[in-house]
Amino acid sequence: MHRYIGKRLLLLIPILLGLSLIVQLLIDITPGDPARIIAGSMATDEEYWKIRNDLKLDDPFFTRYFTFITNIMRGNFGQSYANRRAVRDDIAVRFPYTLRLVSISISLALCLGIPIGVYAATHQYTWKDNTAILLSLIFVSMPSFWFALLLVQIFAVKFGWLPVSGIMTWKGWILPTMSLALGYAAGLARQARSNMLEVIRQDFITTARAKGQSEVVIRYRHALKNACIPLILIVGGLYGSALGGALIAEVIFSVPGLGQYMLAGLTGRDYPVIQASVLFMSTIFCVVILLIDVAFAFIDPRIRSQYVRGRKREKIKEDA
Repeated sequence: MHRYIGKRLLLLIPILLGLSLIVQLLIDITPGDPARIIAGSMATDEEYWKIRNDLKLDDPFFTRYFTFITNIMRGNFGQSYANRRAVRDDIAVRFPYTLRLVSISISLALCLGIPIGVYAATHQYTWKDNTAILLSLIFVSMPSFWFALLLVQIFAVKFGWLPVSGIMTWKGWILPTMSLALGYAAGLARQARSNMLEVIRQDFITTARAKGQSEVVIRYRHALKNACIPLILIVGGLYGSALGGALIAEVIFSVPGLGQYMLAGLTGRDYPVIQASVLFMSTIFCVVILLIDVAFAFIDPRIRSQYVRGRKREKIKEDA
Protein backbone atom coordinates (compact mmCIF):
# COMPACT_ATOMS: atom_id res chain seq x y z
CA MET A 1 0.00 0.00 0.00
CA HIS A 2 2.84 2.38 0.81
CA ARG A 3 4.41 1.62 -2.56
CA TYR A 4 1.14 2.43 -4.30
CA ILE A 5 0.85 5.79 -2.52
CA GLY A 6 4.48 6.55 -3.31
CA LYS A 7 3.99 5.78 -7.01
CA ARG A 8 0.91 7.98 -7.16
CA LEU A 9 2.76 10.85 -5.51
CA LEU A 10 5.62 10.54 -7.99
CA LEU A 11 3.10 10.48 -10.83
CA LEU A 12 1.86 13.89 -9.71
CA ILE A 13 5.16 15.48 -10.79
CA PRO A 14 4.83 14.97 -14.59
CA ILE A 15 1.09 15.70 -14.41
CA LEU A 16 1.61 19.07 -12.72
CA LEU A 17 4.56 19.91 -14.98
CA GLY A 18 2.48 19.21 -18.06
CA LEU A 19 -0.41 21.24 -16.70
CA SER A 20 1.82 24.20 -15.88
CA LEU A 21 3.25 24.04 -19.40
CA ILE A 22 -0.25 24.13 -20.90
CA VAL A 23 -1.18 27.11 -18.72
CA GLN A 24 1.97 28.93 -19.81
CA LEU A 25 1.13 28.23 -23.46
CA LEU A 26 -2.46 29.43 -23.07
CA ILE A 27 -1.24 32.62 -21.42
CA ASP A 28 1.05 33.29 -24.38
CA ILE A 29 -1.63 32.83 -27.04
CA THR A 30 -4.38 34.68 -25.15
CA PRO A 31 -4.85 38.30 -26.30
CA GLY A 32 -4.00 40.99 -23.78
CA ASP A 33 -0.97 42.87 -22.53
CA PRO A 34 -0.50 43.20 -18.75
CA ALA A 35 2.14 45.88 -19.25
CA ARG A 36 -0.36 48.04 -21.13
CA ILE A 37 -2.96 47.50 -18.39
CA ILE A 38 -0.49 48.48 -15.66
CA ALA A 39 0.88 51.49 -17.56
CA GLY A 40 -2.54 52.86 -18.45
CA SER A 41 -3.63 54.76 -21.53
CA MET A 42 -1.71 57.92 -20.60
CA ALA A 43 1.72 56.26 -20.28
CA THR A 44 4.52 57.03 -22.70
CA ASP A 45 6.24 54.41 -24.81
CA GLU A 46 9.31 54.57 -22.58
CA GLU A 47 7.23 53.85 -19.49
CA TYR A 48 5.42 51.02 -21.26
CA TRP A 49 8.60 49.31 -22.44
CA LYS A 50 10.20 49.75 -19.02
CA ILE A 51 7.28 47.88 -17.44
CA ARG A 52 7.57 45.09 -20.01
CA ASN A 53 11.27 44.83 -19.32
CA ASP A 54 10.76 44.78 -15.53
CA LEU A 55 8.15 42.02 -15.85
CA LYS A 56 10.39 40.12 -18.31
CA LEU A 57 7.50 39.66 -20.70
CA ASP A 58 9.82 39.67 -23.71
CA ASP A 59 11.91 36.74 -22.49
CA PRO A 60 11.65 33.51 -24.54
CA PHE A 61 8.82 31.13 -23.74
CA PHE A 62 10.90 28.37 -22.12
CA THR A 63 12.99 30.88 -20.20
CA ARG A 64 9.89 32.24 -18.51
CA TYR A 65 8.56 28.74 -17.93
CA PHE A 66 11.82 27.51 -16.41
CA THR A 67 11.94 30.59 -14.16
CA PHE A 68 8.40 29.92 -12.97
CA ILE A 69 9.10 26.24 -12.18
CA THR A 70 12.34 27.12 -10.40
CA ASN A 71 10.58 29.69 -8.25
CA ILE A 72 7.78 27.24 -7.45
CA MET A 73 10.31 24.67 -6.24
CA ARG A 74 11.68 27.31 -3.90
CA GLY A 75 8.22 28.12 -2.57
CA ASN A 76 8.03 31.43 -4.45
CA PHE A 77 4.81 31.89 -6.44
CA GLY A 78 5.82 35.30 -7.72
CA GLN A 79 4.31 38.74 -7.19
CA SER A 80 0.97 39.97 -8.44
CA TYR A 81 1.15 42.60 -11.16
CA ALA A 82 -1.84 44.41 -9.69
CA ASN A 83 -0.88 44.93 -6.05
CA ARG A 84 2.78 43.79 -6.00
CA ARG A 85 2.01 41.41 -3.16
CA ALA A 86 3.32 37.86 -2.95
CA VAL A 87 0.87 35.50 -4.63
CA ARG A 88 1.63 32.86 -2.01
CA ASP A 89 0.39 35.15 0.76
CA ASP A 90 -2.80 36.01 -1.15
CA ILE A 91 -3.54 32.32 -1.76
CA ALA A 92 -2.93 31.52 1.90
CA VAL A 93 -5.45 34.18 2.91
CA ARG A 94 -8.13 33.40 0.33
CA PHE A 95 -8.06 29.61 0.05
CA PRO A 96 -9.57 28.96 3.53
CA TYR A 97 -12.74 30.79 2.44
CA THR A 98 -13.05 28.62 -0.66
CA LEU A 99 -12.28 25.48 1.32
CA ARG A 100 -14.92 26.33 3.92
CA LEU A 101 -17.52 27.11 1.27
CA VAL A 102 -16.89 23.86 -0.61
CA SER A 103 -16.66 21.71 2.55
CA ILE A 104 -19.97 22.99 3.94
CA SER A 105 -21.66 22.60 0.55
CA ILE A 106 -20.47 19.03 0.02
CA SER A 107 -21.40 18.09 3.60
CA LEU A 108 -24.93 19.42 3.10
CA ALA A 109 -25.14 17.64 -0.24
CA LEU A 110 -24.19 14.33 1.38
CA CYS A 111 -26.68 14.81 4.23
CA LEU A 112 -29.48 15.54 1.74
CA GLY A 113 -28.61 13.54 -1.36
CA ILE A 114 -27.83 10.08 0.02
CA PRO A 115 -30.91 9.76 2.30
CA ILE A 116 -33.18 11.00 -0.51
CA GLY A 117 -31.62 8.53 -2.96
CA VAL A 118 -31.99 5.63 -0.52
CA TYR A 119 -35.58 6.61 0.27
CA ALA A 120 -36.45 6.82 -3.43
CA ALA A 121 -34.87 3.44 -4.17
CA THR A 122 -36.76 1.71 -1.35
CA HIS A 123 -40.04 3.21 -2.63
CA GLN A 124 -39.48 2.53 -6.31
CA TYR A 125 -42.28 3.42 -8.76
CA THR A 126 -44.32 5.20 -6.08
CA TRP A 127 -45.21 8.90 -5.96
CA LYS A 128 -42.41 9.37 -3.43
CA ASP A 129 -39.85 8.00 -5.89
CA ASN A 130 -41.26 10.07 -8.75
CA THR A 131 -41.19 13.24 -6.64
CA ALA A 132 -37.58 12.66 -5.64
CA ILE A 133 -36.59 12.06 -9.28
CA LEU A 134 -38.46 15.18 -10.45
CA LEU A 135 -36.86 17.41 -7.83
CA SER A 136 -33.40 16.03 -8.53
CA LEU A 137 -33.83 16.66 -12.27
CA ILE A 138 -34.94 20.23 -11.60
CA PHE A 139 -31.98 21.07 -9.38
CA VAL A 140 -29.48 19.31 -11.65
CA SER A 141 -30.79 21.14 -14.73
CA MET A 142 -30.79 24.65 -13.25
CA PRO A 143 -27.70 26.75 -14.08
CA SER A 144 -25.82 27.48 -10.87
CA PHE A 145 -25.60 31.24 -11.48
CA TRP A 146 -29.35 31.47 -12.15
CA PHE A 147 -30.17 29.45 -9.05
CA ALA A 148 -27.88 31.64 -6.92
CA LEU A 149 -29.58 34.79 -8.20
CA LEU A 150 -32.97 33.20 -7.54
CA LEU A 151 -32.02 32.54 -3.92
CA VAL A 152 -30.89 36.15 -3.56
CA GLN A 153 -34.15 37.44 -5.03
CA ILE A 154 -36.34 35.30 -2.76
CA PHE A 155 -34.55 35.13 0.59
CA ALA A 156 -32.57 38.39 0.55
CA VAL A 157 -34.53 40.88 -1.55
CA LYS A 158 -38.15 39.80 -1.13
CA PHE A 159 -38.24 38.46 2.44
CA GLY A 160 -35.07 40.06 3.81
CA TRP A 161 -34.22 37.01 5.90
CA LEU A 162 -30.61 36.73 4.78
CA PRO A 163 -27.92 39.20 3.64
CA VAL A 164 -27.47 39.76 -0.08
CA SER A 165 -23.71 39.30 0.09
CA GLY A 166 -20.80 39.18 2.50
CA ILE A 167 -19.75 36.61 5.09
CA MET A 168 -19.41 38.79 8.18
CA THR A 169 -21.93 36.61 10.07
CA TRP A 170 -22.98 32.97 9.86
CA LYS A 171 -26.10 34.00 7.94
CA GLY A 172 -23.89 35.16 5.10
CA TRP A 173 -22.78 31.57 4.46
CA ILE A 174 -26.30 30.17 4.02
CA LEU A 175 -27.09 31.38 0.50
CA PRO A 176 -23.71 30.61 -1.12
CA THR A 177 -23.56 27.13 0.41
CA MET A 178 -27.16 26.33 -0.51
CA SER A 179 -26.63 27.54 -4.08
CA LEU A 180 -23.94 24.88 -4.45
CA ALA A 181 -25.25 22.16 -2.13
CA LEU A 182 -28.68 21.64 -3.69
CA GLY A 183 -27.27 21.00 -7.15
CA TYR A 184 -24.68 18.57 -5.78
CA ALA A 185 -27.31 16.87 -3.60
CA ALA A 186 -29.53 16.28 -6.63
CA GLY A 187 -26.73 14.53 -8.50
CA LEU A 188 -25.81 12.44 -5.45
CA ALA A 189 -29.46 11.48 -4.92
CA ARG A 190 -29.77 10.15 -8.46
CA GLN A 191 -26.53 8.19 -8.16
CA ALA A 192 -27.42 6.84 -4.70
CA ARG A 193 -30.82 5.71 -5.97
CA SER A 194 -29.24 3.91 -8.94
CA ASN A 195 -26.61 2.20 -6.77
CA MET A 196 -29.16 1.24 -4.14
CA LEU A 197 -31.51 -0.32 -6.70
CA GLU A 198 -28.65 -2.42 -8.01
CA VAL A 199 -27.55 -3.58 -4.55
CA ILE A 200 -30.96 -4.49 -3.15
CA ARG A 201 -31.41 -6.99 -5.97
CA GLN A 202 -28.26 -8.90 -5.03
CA ASP A 203 -28.34 -12.40 -3.57
CA PHE A 204 -26.90 -11.41 -0.19
CA ILE A 205 -29.87 -9.08 0.38
CA THR A 206 -32.25 -11.95 -0.33
CA THR A 207 -30.28 -14.12 2.09
CA ALA A 208 -30.47 -11.44 4.78
CA ARG A 209 -34.26 -11.27 4.38
CA ALA A 210 -34.48 -15.06 4.54
CA LYS A 211 -32.64 -14.97 7.88
CA GLY A 212 -35.36 -12.72 9.25
CA GLN A 213 -33.40 -9.50 9.58
CA SER A 214 -35.42 -6.30 9.69
CA GLU A 215 -35.68 -4.01 6.68
CA VAL A 216 -33.92 -1.22 8.57
CA VAL A 217 -30.88 -3.44 9.21
CA ILE A 218 -30.90 -4.72 5.63
CA ARG A 219 -31.27 -1.25 4.20
CA TYR A 220 -28.67 0.63 6.21
CA ARG A 221 -26.23 -2.04 7.37
CA HIS A 222 -25.97 -4.25 4.30
CA ALA A 223 -27.31 -2.44 1.25
CA LEU A 224 -26.21 1.14 1.95
CA LYS A 225 -22.66 0.12 2.86
CA ASN A 226 -22.17 -1.51 -0.53
CA ALA A 227 -24.07 1.17 -2.43
CA CYS A 228 -21.85 3.91 -1.00
CA ILE A 229 -18.61 2.48 -2.35
CA PRO A 230 -19.11 3.92 -5.90
CA LEU A 231 -20.29 7.18 -4.33
CA ILE A 232 -16.89 7.73 -2.73
CA LEU A 233 -15.27 8.26 -6.13
CA ILE A 234 -18.10 10.56 -7.18
CA VAL A 235 -17.81 12.63 -4.01
CA GLY A 236 -14.04 12.92 -4.47
CA GLY A 237 -14.39 14.14 -8.03
CA LEU A 238 -17.23 16.42 -6.98
CA TYR A 239 -15.13 17.91 -4.20
CA GLY A 240 -12.28 18.62 -6.57
CA SER A 241 -14.48 20.17 -9.25
CA ALA A 242 -16.37 22.18 -6.62
CA LEU A 243 -13.14 23.95 -5.69
CA GLY A 244 -13.19 25.50 -9.16
CA GLY A 245 -16.98 25.65 -9.47
CA ALA A 246 -17.25 27.82 -6.36
CA LEU A 247 -16.17 30.77 -8.50
CA ILE A 248 -19.76 31.68 -9.39
CA ALA A 249 -20.94 31.65 -5.79
CA GLU A 250 -17.91 33.64 -4.67
CA VAL A 251 -18.55 36.35 -7.25
CA ILE A 252 -22.32 36.61 -6.68
CA PHE A 253 -22.14 36.57 -2.88
CA SER A 254 -18.84 38.50 -2.56
CA VAL A 255 -16.94 35.68 -0.88
CA PRO A 256 -13.22 36.62 -0.85
CA GLY A 257 -12.12 33.17 -1.94
CA LEU A 258 -9.60 31.83 -4.40
CA GLY A 259 -12.09 31.68 -7.27
CA GLN A 260 -12.70 35.42 -7.14
CA TYR A 261 -8.94 35.94 -6.93
CA MET A 262 -8.42 33.89 -10.09
CA LEU A 263 -11.14 35.79 -11.92
CA ALA A 264 -9.48 39.10 -11.05
CA GLY A 265 -6.19 37.69 -12.33
CA LEU A 266 -7.77 36.60 -15.62
CA THR A 267 -9.45 39.97 -16.09
CA GLY A 268 -6.27 41.92 -15.40
CA ARG A 269 -3.94 39.52 -17.23
CA ASP A 270 -2.10 38.97 -13.96
CA TYR A 271 0.04 36.04 -15.11
CA PRO A 272 1.63 35.06 -11.75
CA VAL A 273 -1.83 34.93 -10.15
CA ILE A 274 -3.20 32.77 -12.98
CA GLN A 275 -0.27 30.35 -13.05
CA ALA A 276 0.04 29.92 -9.30
CA SER A 277 -3.70 29.62 -8.67
CA VAL A 278 -4.25 27.02 -11.40
CA LEU A 279 -1.24 24.98 -10.27
CA PHE A 280 -2.34 25.17 -6.63
CA MET A 281 -5.93 24.11 -7.39
CA SER A 282 -4.71 21.30 -9.64
CA THR A 283 -2.45 20.01 -6.87
CA ILE A 284 -5.34 20.03 -4.40
CA PHE A 285 -7.53 18.16 -6.90
CA CYS A 286 -4.87 15.49 -7.48
CA VAL A 287 -4.37 15.03 -3.74
CA VAL A 288 -8.13 14.64 -3.24
CA ILE A 289 -8.29 11.95 -5.93
CA LEU A 290 -5.34 10.16 -4.30
CA LEU A 291 -7.09 10.22 -0.91
CA ILE A 292 -10.22 8.80 -2.51
CA ASP A 293 -8.24 5.93 -4.05
CA VAL A 294 -6.67 5.18 -0.67
CA ALA A 295 -10.10 5.31 0.98
CA PHE A 296 -11.33 2.76 -1.57
CA ALA A 297 -8.56 0.39 -0.55
CA PHE A 298 -9.38 0.68 3.14
CA ILE A 299 -13.14 0.25 2.63
CA ASP A 300 -13.05 -2.62 0.14
CA PRO A 301 -10.69 -5.50 1.16
CA ARG A 302 -10.67 -6.80 -2.43
CA ILE A 303 -8.99 -3.62 -3.61
CA ARG A 304 -6.59 -3.56 -0.68
CA SER A 305 -5.46 -7.09 -1.44
CA GLN A 306 -4.00 -5.92 -4.76
CA TYR A 307 -1.34 -3.87 -2.97
CA VAL A 308 -0.07 -6.39 -0.44
CA ARG A 309 1.80 -9.64 -0.78
CA GLY A 310 1.96 -13.17 0.52
CA ARG A 311 0.34 -14.00 3.81
CA LYS A 312 -1.04 -10.50 4.30
CA ARG A 313 -3.05 -10.89 1.10
CA GLU A 314 -4.41 -14.25 2.18
CA LYS A 315 -5.38 -12.80 5.56
CA ILE A 316 -7.26 -9.92 3.92
CA LYS A 317 -9.12 -12.34 1.64
CA GLU A 318 -10.11 -14.41 4.65
CA ASP A 319 -11.37 -11.25 6.44
CA ALA A 320 -13.42 -10.29 3.39
